[in-house]
Order: sequence, then structure tokens, then C-alpha cells
Amino acid sequence: MPASETLAFGRPKLSDGDMLARFQMSKKRPPCSDTLGMQLIEVNQDARIIRMAFELSEGFANPTGAVQGGFIAAMLDEAMSTCCIIASNVTMTAPTLEMKISFLRPLFPGPAEVRAHIVKWGKSAAFMEAHAYRPDGDCVATASATALPKPFKRL
Repeated sequence: MPASETLAFGRPKLSDGDMLARFQMSKKRPPCSDTLGMQLIEVNQDARIIRMAFELSEGFANPTGAVQGGFIAAMLDEAMSTCCIIASNVTMTAPTLEMKISFLRPLFPGPAEVRAHIVKWGKSAAFMEAHAYRPDGDCVATASATALPKPFKRL
């Protein structure tokens, strides 16, 4: 069997391009992804890395005009969870058990990007990291998280 067709988590592994297209054209997109203006823009399954673009609404701003930290946390969590789903070949979900965030500088409404990667995929837990960036490339927040991968099913 060619490397591109190797089995991952019991089903044929999609190419990075096919995986990206699957997520970009999904009709089962969670409402929270739409609320955040999320779009998956890059998948590298071998490196277990993804990139997401976000379009942050003026409605996310706090009284200073910066994006409220809870929305930044949601972006980071969304990226790390999606990274786990993709790493499992879309056979598992990864509820977050804990997440630590460091806020480094303000983020303002408009475009933003998050890059996430799997640090370690263990037998019972996955460890991830993510970084959020402003359009000028400055990192605004970093996060690390632990998740509990389990078979994908609707609750």
C-alpha cells in the first residue's frame, strides 16, 4: 500500500489537501466556529500542525477596544482541538481537560491567525500548544493544553 494510503486510526489517511478541503467545505461546521469567524487555512498531518484564520467582530471588544481574553482563549482552544481531530484522521474528538494561556499583548477586532500543534499524543491524553498572532505577525497569546481523545460521536 503506498504511503499516501496508509491506515490511520482504522481508516485511509487523507492527503493534507483533501483534509483541508474536507474541513473548509463541511456542512456540519459548529456554530462556535462561525461565531469566531474561523477558517482552517493549512494542514500538515506529518508535523501535526494546523493554521487557522479568524475574523474577529467588533462585538468581541472590551471597553479598551481590544478583543476580550475569553474570545482569544476560544480561538486557541478551537485550534488545538481541531489539531487533535485532524491528527486522529477525524476518528476522535479531544475534549480539553485543562488549558493555560499567557496573554502577551492586545489583539484588536479584525483578522488574526492561530497556529497549533500536537506536542505528544499518548495512550490516554494529548498535549498541545497554540500561538495567536496579529496581522503584523506579533504573537498576542500562547496556550498549552491537555485533552482526552475519545471516539468521535455527538453528545
